Amino acid sequence: MKKTILAFSRVSPTLLEPYKDTYNIIVMRPEFGDMDAQFEDAIPSAHGLIGGNRRLGEAELASAKNLEIISSISVGYDNYDLSYLNGRGVMLTNTPDVLNETTADLAFALILATARRIPELDAWTKAGNWTKTIEASHFGCDVHGKTLGIIGLGKIGEAIARRGRFGFGMNILYNGNNRKPQLEKELGARFVPQEKLLSESHFVCPVVPLTDGTRNLIGRKELALMGPESILINVSRGPVVDQDALFQALEEKTIRAAGLDVYVKEPLVSSGLFKLKNVVTVPHIGSATSDTRNAMALRALENLLTGLEGRQPRDLVNTHGLGHRWTQ
Repeated sequence: MKKTILAFSRVSPTLLEPYKDTYNIIVMRPEFGDMDAQFEDAIPSAHGLIGGNRRLGEAELASAKNLEIISSISVGYDNYDLSYLNGRGVMLTNTPDVLNETTADLAFALILATARRIPELDAWTKAGNWTKTIEASHFGCDVHGKTLGIIGLGKIGEAIARRGRFGFGMNILYNGNNRKPQLEKELGARFVPQEKLLSESHFVCPVVPLTDGTRNLIGRKELALMGPESILINVSRGPVVDQDALFQALEEKTIRAAGLDVYVKEPLVSSGLFKLKNVVTVPHIGSATSDTRNAMALRALENLLTGLEGRQPRDLVNTHGLGHRWTQ
């Protein structure tokens, strides 16, 4: 009997086309009607799920009696109830590494856009305000030679640090769970307490997964430590930053600016942040290039097929819960 694959989002039908003789393929599409209804209709027969941007836990998966694996087209997996999946024996995979460089590109785009006030001055120019030489009130700040503080020097953090160090001659401070002696040597990076990083960095960039320990990692206390010339960049997860505290800091100009790709609630249709000139907001586009999204989908497909074949996927998230299934 063929196993059934349900593609619940972010998947081109052509990705799964070569496997239609081996598996029953169901691809949810907006043009087919309500997406939630499609999911509820298909989930009882599904052995494998592939997609992203859908919260999945006990309520959503109770009828998925055949489910073996969820292959998420993402790095973060806070949308999934890992404890429930472990209890069910359902594998969860993600797509790490594929988007490191692309996300680092975006982080630096936000650094440059906030420092040089690109969106603000673009709108000002297009509105016909450039009638004479600009004044000091329109000046931005330099990026080259400044201090970049990274909280969480993992692979994305490292890619951001490399751009700062080798592209802009920046000084690198970092903080995290582990020291990185090789990167300290290569990048001249210094491991410092978080308080020191916040108070001495011109640009602060948290690059951490969302956990109970990192929720509101940057709050009122941390923002107060940053100072009026510092800029916050967030390309990790929205709840890592206390969004209300950030709004207040930006409105009162206790920090200079912020560049945000992620938010506490997504999609974000309206927000007081949108009314502020000193924040650059983009709609969670960290991996949003054709090349990277295609690479993520292929990596997720590889994980999915490996799991359905009874082998350990390369990017198994719940290794501690299910790793005993395979000989390491």
